[in-house]
Parts: sequence; C-alpha cells; structure tokens
Amino acid sequence: MKLATLRTAGGSTTAALATGADSYLALPASDVGELLAKGDWRAVVEEAAASKEQTVIAAADAHLAPLLPRAGKVICCGLNYGDHIQEMGRELPEYPTLFAKYADTLVGAKDAVEVHGSGRVDWEAELAVVVGSELYRADEDQAREAIAGYTVANDVSMRDWQSRTLQWFQGKAWDGTTPVGPVMLTADEAGQHFEVRGYVNGELVQQGNTSTLVFGPAQLLSYISQFTTLRPGDLVLTGTPGGVGMGMTPPRFLKDGDVLTTEIDGIGRLENQFRIHAGVPAHV
Repeated sequence: MKLATLRTAGGSTTAALATGADSYLALPASDVGELLAKGDWRAVVEEAAASKEQTVIAAADAHLAPLLPRAGKVICCGLNYGDHIQEMGRELPEYPTLFAKYADTLVGAKDAVEVHGSGRVDWEAELAVVVGSELYRADEDQAREAIAGYTVANDVSMRDWQSRTLQWFQGKAWDGTTPVGPVMLTADEAGQHFEVRGYVNGELVQQGNTSTLVFGPAQLLSYISQFTTLRPGDLVLTGTPGGVGMGMTPPRFLKDGDVLTTEIDGIGRLENQFRIHAGVPAHV
C-alpha cells in the first residue's frame, strides 16, 4: 500500500491511503507518523478501507504535506554510494557517515523551497526509510522487520555553509529545504532495490541503484539503533548517488526559479521549485 499525509482545507493534515491514481482515502490519524505510532496501523488502514463511512479525496484536490511532519528523528547517511564517494575523492568508509536534521527541514512533494543566505544550493536525490516499530540495539534482521516502508527525499545542501567547518550540520539542517514524499510505499510491497534519479529543469543529473549502497537500509537502522532509539515515524535518508552539483567541473548549483525533480520507480516523484535569495546578512 501507499500512504501519504495530506493538507486539508482547514489547514490541518490527515493521513491517507492512496487508492489508485485518482483518489485517497482519509485515515484516522493526523499524519503518517501518528498512524505508525498506533502499532496496529495495518489493521487501522484495513478497517478504514472496509468502512461504509469513508472520506475520499480526489487526487486533483490532494495537497501533499511532508510525509512525516513531526518526525522525532531525521538521520541521514552521507557518502553511501560507491560512485558518489569516488567523485568526492574519498575511500569507501568502514562505518556510516551520519548527520541529523530536524522535522523543521521537511517540506512536501510539490512545495516551493525558499532559501535565504546561501549561493551554493546543491541537490542530493535519496531513498529514505520510514521506521515502523521501536528499535534499540537491534541486529539487522530486527531492523529489517521494523521498516514500515520507503519514500523519496532530497537532502538539499548549502555547500557554502557546509564547507565552513569539518561538521556538515550547518549546511544540511536548513528549515523547509528537504522535500519528502509523495507517499510511503510499505515494505511488504517493495522490491529489494530502487532506481533513484534526480533532474534539474528536466535534465537528468543523478541516477543510481540502491544495490550499490555501501550500507543498506537494514544495516543503517541497526547501526543507528546501537546508540539512539528509533521509533515509529522516524526517517532515515540513505545517501545519494553520483552527480551532485559540487562534484561537477566546474561546480554547478541551483539558481532562483530552478525546478528540482526527484523520483524513485515504484514510489513516486518530488517536484520542487526553488526560490533562492543568496544575500548573506552582514553579521554572519
């Protein structure tokens, strides 16, 4: 099944089941994260689908919110595709390179992205993993069982800020700059690997298959759970393939008005226009 979080006319959000290309079925939760926290979320979806009192939302009227607008943890893995590692001039890592974002960074699949204060805005198309049950010090089999599903993300990065220090955090955690969605494909319907693509104004700039990940989804969740508890609705971004703007010769970055498209076969696509205001305040 495919689950989404939709904005309603009143300004709130609701979890929804995609019932085909034309409609969504509203579910009794404010977003997908709240639905997953119920524990028996599959039964909740099945009950809603079988109910005679359904709220059906036409796809044309469905306004996609960030899939997990209140994610407790958003943890990202950098340098996890062999080709991307090579283009950045690094060796294959022994351990995952991790950094964190906040829920404030997340935007919807079709939202405009506003950037104030960076002139080097880069793209990173990624597969993201949605946690479905609590994990702490889990092995890989336990981690695999805890995956609720998969979604599409773009770890948009402010390279000028990222390169100021050895720590990446300040170039990664900008409010409202990480598109996620449009849906979560449940793990039971997902294949083993995904084709990830990124486009700028329709031009293919990134393409990679998750079969080349150094650390796969279950490995990442298991590793992360050794030091922090993962809970339903948490989000783990698995890294980006080669083709980022910083790795090009000469480097290339998003411009005001550019449209960034991120897609994964079987899940869906993000399409976000960027509004870039590059001036940096004098005190920074």
